[in-house]
Amino acid sequence: MIRSSLVALMFSATAAVAQSPFPLALGGSFTLIDQFDQVRTEKDPAGHAQLLFFGYVNCPDICTAALPLMADVANELDAQGHKITPIMITIAPDQDTVETMGEPLAKWHPDFIGLTGDADALQEAYKAFSVEIKPLFEDPEYGWIYAHGSFIHLLDGEGEILTLIPPTLGTDQVVSIVAKYLQPAS
Repeated sequence: MIRSSLVALMFSATAAVAQSPFPLALGGSFTLIDQFDQVRTEKDPAGHAQLLFFGYVNCPDICTAALPLMADVANELDAQGHKITPIMITIAPDQDTVETMGEPLAKWHPDFIGLTGDADALQEAYKAFSVEIKPLFEDPEYGWIYAHGSFIHLLDGEGEILTLIPPTLGTDQVVSIVAKYLQPAS
């Protein structure tokens, strides 16, 4: 029910809605560690907008749609003069470590940021973004397979949520949605 309401809300967004605060209590602060072993919060250090997804790098399911989509959107927006940072917060910290996240994420986009942390820090981020995680089974090739949130969260440079994007949309659709929330390219 909530998911269908969120999708309907996202598709009804207009330029006027794009300028208003997100209408649901979602998002918040977090402090995690990136693949370069640096502390990172919800705020982008360069002030760029952010595409945030909760997943894991060896996920054989929705992440294989979301992560490449985020990279393609970042590339397309960059070509239009908008800088946006793709970010993944791991839902499988035993599999996605500082040492293991960087290479797979860089294959999708050179600026992709992977975030992990201790259990308490990750739980704070999951709670802020209402991400539920459930281990399903252990696969001999991929390790643990999880059910987890699937929306891409568009954040401004300060880490405030602007909208949610389903990762099943095409690149052009997502670029169009995201562009409504960005300042005109200078």
